[in-house]
Amino acid sequence: MHGMLVALLGSFRLLHAGHVVRMSPGAERLLAFVALHSQPVARLVVAGTLWSEVSERRAYATLRSSLSRLDPAARRALSVDPVAVRLAEEVAVDLQDARALAYRLLAPAPTPSEDDLSPAAVTALSRDLLPGWYEDWVLLESEDWRQLRLHALEALADRLTAAGRFGEAALAARGAIRADPLRESARACLIRAHLAEGNRCEALRQFERFSQILKAELGLTPTPQLRKLVETLL
Repeated sequence: MHGMLVALLGSFRLLHAGHVVRMSPGAERLLAFVALHSQPVARLVVAGTLWSEVSERRAYATLRSSLSRLDPAARRALSVDPVAVRLAEEVAVDLQDARALAYRLLAPAPTPSEDDLSPAAVTALSRDLLPGWYEDWVLLESEDWRQLRLHALEALADRLTAAGRFGEAALAARGAIRADPLRESARACLIRAHLAEGNRCEALRQFERFSQILKAELGLTPTPQLRKLVETLL
């Protein structure tokens, strides 16, 4: 069991001792659904969610069949009893680690650890949850994660700016901008990083670019708060 990881960010993967375990799309959905829950999930809930288009009895039978056909490594990643299914205790989930990172960055702690301010942290917070999966149970979790990681990337950018690590701050801010190009608070983080580094032209360029995008997409102008950041440059 040692060394098993369910990866939900960027794409779905089950890693065992560093190697990807191949499985059917149905098995991926089953493992992903269970991995999104930190608590045991009732078998009836798993069956009714993943096979909602068929009767409850048929869905329950399909779940039993899917469990019996799992690859041995994938089967060891689950703990199954007659009532519920959950991940085995020794299995890690990258989403849980990334969420914990986000909450640490958003907490009013005076000094984050070096790991929390690393390029790996920017990467972890820049990945979408199960991109390309469009079922309702995925989309709800995906939007929750998107909102959390956007706030965390902005907090990370500001912390890196305060630490004088301007290049890394810009990377974190751009990660938030890529996820939502119309998000003004993310653009403000990037402008603050450029200003703190003394790159006034780059800060003004970002403001003007955002103004153009906002006007073209929504017919809006930047808020006075954003304009105030660059008002001496305009």
